[in-house]
Parts: sequence; C-alpha cells; structure tokens
Amino acid sequence: MSSYDYDLFVIGGGSGGVRGARVAASLGKKVAIAEEYRYGGTCVIRGCVPKKLFVYASQFHEHFEDAAGFGWTVGESSFDWKKLVAAKDVEIARLEGLYKKGLAGANAEILETRAELVDAHTVRLLKTGQTVTAKTILIATGGRPNPHAALPGHELCISSNEAFHLEELPKSIVISGGGYIAVEFANIFHGLGVETTLIYRGAEILSRFDEDLRRGLHEAMAAKGIRILCHDTLQKVSKGEDGLILETLNNGTLQAGVVMLALGRDPNTEGLGLEAAGVAVDERGAVVVDEYSRTNVENIYALGDVTNRVQLTPVAIHEAMCFIETEYKNNPTRPDYELIPTAVFSQPEIGTVGLSEEEAGRRYPALEVYRAQFRPLKATLSGRAERMIMKLIVDAASRKVVGAHILGHDAGEMAQLLGITLKAGCTKDDFDRTMALHPTAAEELVTMYAPSYRIRDGKRI
Repeated sequence: MSSYDYDLFVIGGGSGGVRGARVAASLGKKVAIAEEYRYGGTCVIRGCVPKKLFVYASQFHEHFEDAAGFGWTVGESSFDWKKLVAAKDVEIARLEGLYKKGLAGANAEILETRAELVDAHTVRLLKTGQTVTAKTILIATGGRPNPHAALPGHELCISSNEAFHLEELPKSIVISGGGYIAVEFANIFHGLGVETTLIYRGAEILSRFDEDLRRGLHEAMAAKGIRILCHDTLQKVSKGEDGLILETLNNGTLQAGVVMLALGRDPNTEGLGLEAAGVAVDERGAVVVDEYSRTNVENIYALGDVTNRVQLTPVAIHEAMCFIETEYKNNPTRPDYELIPTAVFSQPEIGTVGLSEEEAGRRYPALEVYRAQFRPLKATLSGRAERMIMKLIVDAASRKVVGAHILGHDAGEMAQLLGITLKAGCTKDDFDRTMALHPTAAEELVTMYAPSYRIRDGKRI
C-alpha cells in the first residue's frame, strides 16, 4: 500500500494539467488536481477560445459590407459590447463545466485552491492550510502576461486578461507589442469600431513568421485603417483629462482610452515553492525539464507554458500524453516539436507550418520557392481589395516540402491539414500529382507547378 495520499498531484487546471490528471485517473491512479482560478486555464478562460469568439464578432461589419456586392440589402446595424461579453461568459462557463465533468468522470479529485510545494513529495493547499503528499507531482501552472513593470505608468494599462472583461468598449486603444496576441487584438478592436494603434519596437510585426506573410498582413491591416508604428516603444503612460497620455520614443505623444501591453508572457512559477522542493528554474523563471518533461527532481514533472518550450495549447496536451506514456505505461516518450501548425487569427488570417523562407535558407543549400498572390473569388463581387498569399518552400535536393504559408480566409484550417501533409514527408511531386478542387483558394497549393524563384546558399537566384 502506498505511503502517499495520492499517486499523482497536478498543480494547474489548464489544458495540459487537466489532460494529465484525467488520463492518469482513468488508468486507476489516485489523482488530485488543484487550480486557484478557473478550470480550463489560459486557453479556455482568457485566451484562445474567448479570443476566437471575439474574432468572429469583429468580422461581421465586413460581412455586412460584402453582402451588398452579392445582391443583399442589409439594414442599419449596431454592436453591443456587453451582449458579446455576456454571451462569451456563458460559453466559457459551459466549457469549464466540461473540463470538470471529465475529471470527475475519471474519478480525479478536483480541488479549487492554490497549491504550493513544501518539498519534493508534499503540497500545501492554501485554502485550508492542509498538506498532502504524492508519489509524483506534475506542475502545469502555465504562464501570465508580462506586466512590463519597467514602464512608468504600467499599472494604468491592461493585458490580454483584462481585455475580455472591459466594462465598456473604448473609443481608442493603443496596443504595445508585435506578436500574435498584439496583432490579433488590434484586428479585433478595430473590427469592433475602436480606433486602433499598434506600436512595436521591431522592423516588422510577427518576427518569427515568414517575411512575405508579415509584410502582406501589415499592408492589409494598414489598408483597413489600423495605425502601425514600428521601430518605436512606449516610454511613459499617464492619466489625462480625456483618457491616457502616452509618450513614445519616436512618434511623440499619443492619446488613448485604453493601453494594452502585449509584450510576451512569463512562466507562472512565482511563489510556487519550487526552491523548497529543489526544482531548478532558468533565468526567466521557467521550470527546467529534460526531453521527457522531467525536472531535476526525480518524481516531479512539468509541462506546458511553465516550461517555456512551445507556448501552444495542443503542445501542452501532447506533452501531457507523453508524460502518461513515460510515467504510467513504461514507454518513455519524448514530445515531438517538429512541424507544428500555427495560426494567427488576424484579418486576414495567417496559417503556417514548417520553416519560413528565411529559416529554410539557413538550413538547406538550395531551395525552390513557389508563391502565388491573388484576389480570392469572394472579393470579386464584394469589391474588397484584399489579396491572398500562398507559399511553399521546397528543399531542392529531396523535393520535400519543408514549409507552407498562407495569408487569407481560413488559413488556419488549411494549415492544420497541411500539417498532416508535411508531417507525412510529402514532396512537391506529391502536391503536383494531387488533383485540384475547383473553385477554391486552396487549389493554388497544388497548381503552382513552376518555382517563383530559387535560393542557393541563402541568396535568391
């Protein structure tokens, strides 16, 4: 009989932690999981899911405009921010209930409390002061927005967390950052009628994405009326008579109703008791793990954003399943981080999998690049000036497709399917042999027969 209260104790009720707890419990292990806020974690409660709902809401004004080109007469429309927030809250509560139902159905004990490590096998539950022990501990506490405490006036700003619960929709917003969170919220707020400015210190938004898509999205956002200030940063935020006053490095003084900081996320490890348990962290506070998600303490694992590997919900879930295989099925399994499909739910949308042209140029001696830019069929009658971009990066030696990138409607959906294709090791010849489905935008992926250009030793030829 075990001398511990639990076989597994999970700290953190996000997607990764819940998956690990639920599956371990379904295998007959005695499992408890503790979450101090709400079950579902960042993704379900204040991240991917509510954000995508807001993306949908922000698109309707363009849908109404486009309808006229197809013969529809749309009457006067109006938007109610409070109704959107209320409807979102109902859906998030439903999803949180499903997470708890799954845990309960697997006989995992659900604890609604902050939990902190006392030592390598002991956890303190802060709500009651009780301590419990576990043979294995899994840390899955995720991340939190970087508050950018060095910015004077940062306490006057909001993060993505608060963006979902604003009491009123502001007339204007300045968003600091150039990553996918900043870009997505810039499109959301602009689509809802907010005067939107994006300020970013880099030369171009979305630094880790393919250059063609970055430029294409920037141009599309600017054409819609989103003001993008690159090579600039906020220096100070203060209260004014009619909102907030912002001092910038290169663009003088700005005014805004709301300032949102989207300057990265930090691992959520502060005050977790890691030092007491002997768990090592890196310079950013992320839990250090090996290729099997083990920490330096034999019985303690960590996964998801708290480890600062790949900060995506499906990755945390995949890491949880690998943990189960390793710890409970005698099948040590390493997470596979190659060829992860990624989307930016901007307007237009980005979907990508594999290497960018720039990354591939550093890895392969010779490349073929297939690129198409075109006006989608829907835009012909709507009169919208948008363009789609599709791009395939091919290793010239093996003919394997090593990167696929899309800018346009449903790019994320296409990237998911392209993820299967690239994971299977398909070559450009496989694409060429595939019959086109007409009329679709995706048919361009299988009808680009001649390279747009070639790259040798990192240089276009």
